[in-house]
Amino acid sequence: MLQLQVENREQAFSRAQLIDAAWPKCRFVDAKTVNVHIGRLRKALSVANCADVIRTVRSSG
Repeated sequence: MLQLQVENREQAFSRAQLIDAAWPKCRFVDAKTVNVHIGRLRKALSVANCADVIRTVRSSG
């Protein structure tokens, strides 16, 4: 997910798009799982002084 977002910085992604990019097609992944992983990425990035790298765009992705 992070690689997709870094490579496409100006684009907002839906949960479905992030799931398609990060997990194999044969796996069921709940949309809320993305929230957990994004939260963990944000936490790791804030520890590395890279806060606000991942932004949420309401009603868009």
